[in-house]
Amino acid sequence: MGLTAGIVGLPNVGKSTLFNAITQSQVEAANYPFATINPNVGVVEVPDERMDALCELFNPRKRIYTTFEFTDIAGLVKGASKGEGLGNKFLSHIRQTDAICEVVRCFDNDDITHVEGSVDALRDIEIINLELVFADLQSIENRLSKVERKAQAKEKDAQIEYALLIRIKKALDEGKPIRSLTLNKNELKLLDSFQLLTSKPIIYVANMSEDDIGNPDLNEHYQKVKIYAEQENSLVIPICAQIEMELSSMDKKERKIFLSELGIHESGLDKVIRSAYYLLGLKTFFTVGEPEVRAWTFKDGMLAPECAGIIHTDFERGFIRAETYTYDDIMLYRNEAAIKQAGKLRLEGKEYVVKDGDIMHFLFNV
Repeated sequence: MGLTAGIVGLPNVGKSTLFNAITQSQVEAANYPFATINPNVGVVEVPDERMDALCELFNPRKRIYTTFEFTDIAGLVKGASKGEGLGNKFLSHIRQTDAICEVVRCFDNDDITHVEGSVDALRDIEIINLELVFADLQSIENRLSKVERKAQAKEKDAQIEYALLIRIKKALDEGKPIRSLTLNKNELKLLDSFQLLTSKPIIYVANMSEDDIGNPDLNEHYQKVKIYAEQENSLVIPICAQIEMELSSMDKKERKIFLSELGIHESGLDKVIRSAYYLLGLKTFFTVGEPEVRAWTFKDGMLAPECAGIIHTDFERGFIRAETYTYDDIMLYRNEAAIKQAGKLRLEGKEYVVKDGDIMHFLFNV
């Protein structure tokens, strides 16, 4: 689907360490067709136990997991919205992403300096978030100056846009991100054209020490970030970027043993990947068989022909119907013949809304 999350943060918070873990874990280019991977983009597999189970069942010659992109964005400093540091370049890189992963330092270490002189997770969050608010406010004010005259001339579209811009400006003036507003479908569609920074969904990544990651709730910095995230209905994920770097060089079996020894069920990176995936309303359907088991990313709410088009445009253009069954059913009945016999194979038409975990076979004619 070409969606990406941008990793942002102040200098020396662990952002680069996390991104290095991502790039060491990224899939081979052969499993990510039609893409040229830039040095600042990491493409990782979305962890999904269903894929592992399907591969075990069908024993395919080839297996392709669905993927997600992370973009490493240069460190931000206070005053970026006014051109400090990389300034506008930093902000333009965020505009090109679909979601934001904000890395926040939640560990004390005298050997690692902090750009602000001390460790204060909430202060760091507010520095970044206010810079994004200031940048959006500038964009909104520029847009208002262009739309206001048309709105006063009673142009309907301009009046609708003007009313939305005024509402957004009020929130930004109060220091609130645009994502905190409740907007209808038409307003969201109009908002997309503005490319505003604080409208993007956000995940706070609380970077901790190895000693704290086993029980993050005991970490005072994490507790503050958690409360802040809850107040704006955002996610916060505790990780130890240093551990993620070590995990990135291990195979699956070694990772499992290592995490078990730390008393952790799942790596922080896997949590970040999965959370970013679902934060953007992304779901997965599967195609299965002996030649290949493959996971495909689609947007929640897409119809069967649109999902067929993800595989190939001809599939959508000549769509006839989709033979469909659920992941749960194939796990229960163990093969497609038994699924048919149990009456669990469905024939779905053009109006079918594809569900997460559907296993699809598309029939088409061009």
